[in-house]
Amino acid sequence: MPCLCSIYQFCPTQTHIMELIKDLGLEVYPQFNVGKKVLHVGGPTCKVRMYRTSIPALSPLLLLDFSQLLWKINRLCRTVCVQDLLRTPNAAELDSMTLHSYIEKNAWTQEMKEQIGVCSRSVFGVEPCQMSFLFFLMYAAAAGGLLALLESTPGCAQEFKIKGGTQQLSECLAQRVGWKNVRLGSAVMAIWQDAEWARVMTTNDTFLCRAVIVTCPPHLAAKIQYQPALPSMREFLTQNMPVGHMMKFIVTYQTAFWKEKGFSGEIVAGSSTHCPFCVTFDATSPRGSPALVGFISGQQATLWSTKEAGERREAVLSSLVKYLGPEAASCIHFEEKDWAKEEYSGGCPVNVMAPGLLTYYQPSLRKPCGRIHWAGTETATQWCGYMSGAVQAGQRAALEVLAVVCHMTLTAEEKEALIQGQTVRSPPKQTPLSELLKPLIKKSVVIPVLMISAALLLAQHPNVLVKIKTYITNTF
Repeated sequence: MPCLCSIYQFCPTQTHIMELIKDLGLEVYPQFNVGKKVLHVGGPTCKVRMYRTSIPALSPLLLLDFSQLLWKINRLCRTVCVQDLLRTPNAAELDSMTLHSYIEKNAWTQEMKEQIGVCSRSVFGVEPCQMSFLFFLMYAAAAGGLLALLESTPGCAQEFKIKGGTQQLSECLAQRVGWKNVRLGSAVMAIWQDAEWARVMTTNDTFLCRAVIVTCPPHLAAKIQYQPALPSMREFLTQNMPVGHMMKFIVTYQTAFWKEKGFSGEIVAGSSTHCPFCVTFDATSPRGSPALVGFISGQQATLWSTKEAGERREAVLSSLVKYLGPEAASCIHFEEKDWAKEEYSGGCPVNVMAPGLLTYYQPSLRKPCGRIHWAGTETATQWCGYMSGAVQAGQRAALEVLAVVCHMTLTAEEKEALIQGQTVRSPPKQTPLSELLKPLIKKSVVIPVLMISAALLLAQHPNVLVKIKTYITNTF
């Protein structure tokens, strides 16, 4: 199962960020994914798989396991009401379990369980046992399905990047509002409010305003002093939304040797004491500067962040040599960033919710507190956790403020959007399972059809698993 981290990537279904990119006149280019991909899970001694399609060449039993698990998760995703999670069937039950506990119960093979661990680390920066299963479903539903989060193929999260880098988004927006109106190096320390005004105090200045929009992640918003104190529901929520732990590295080379050898640069690796990263992919610039980018996430980040930088570098390069060849050892430059050590990040890529939080405290995530309005990608209802979600959340918070201070400027459509609690767009559509598995069907019709049919049967009648396993063992 492919698995990429998509902090700075996007796709056409992320309509909010795509419209902003178009409005700012920026150019995009596709993520390179042509060639052999590498998959290695199950430990250092297990087989290293190479494949060219969206889905690896799995064993019949593992493919069957993947199909039935994907079908179950996507079926549950379709029942999730992202705007109001309490309307989701069995919300309390789904929120009471972790992703780990659900996978332990519903996945048949140990390798598939490890694959989900890799997905959790690369997408959220946390282990499956740290996250509510309902939160996982909500996150996937907001993207249009599970595989939309993981793939670099058309329509999935990692399809495009911005030429020149995503920092251009901030720079262009700053130019539009005027650099003189942007205060850098002025951390917000306190927000006080009364019946007339909100007072925002930074390390350098104090500002009076009619409304405040707080866009920083929940764990950083919790560090701001509020007077009067925020409602207890909001306080409890922000103090219990841990952020993922992720370290990013970029390795530059003289030549893109992996392309010359027929590799795409995509490597997916399970948790191991030998290999620090969980995923890498090609990061060659539009001008042709060869590079690979990768992420050390979750428990691997916790482990490797305590080691010396030189030791991490050596471990990363030796792992790249193992998967891509000896040329990987001869890099021009190695750069890394541990987002957990950044004062105003504290982690990466997104805040998650532990079991029990969503069904009790999630409404407080977006609900204004007096003159304070909340934005940030964690509050989005479409592509939550991504740049597009951040844009959607900013638009929603801006409409909330306009409704308070200048409601006459709102159009009927914008007023309706406020009532619905989201900006005016339909959620991404889920890709049918048949479309996701089409590359495999092209290679072989009979086996995939039989396996998918069996997966659907097993999802409804798990007691026949023993018979299916016996049949597969005797047949293959």
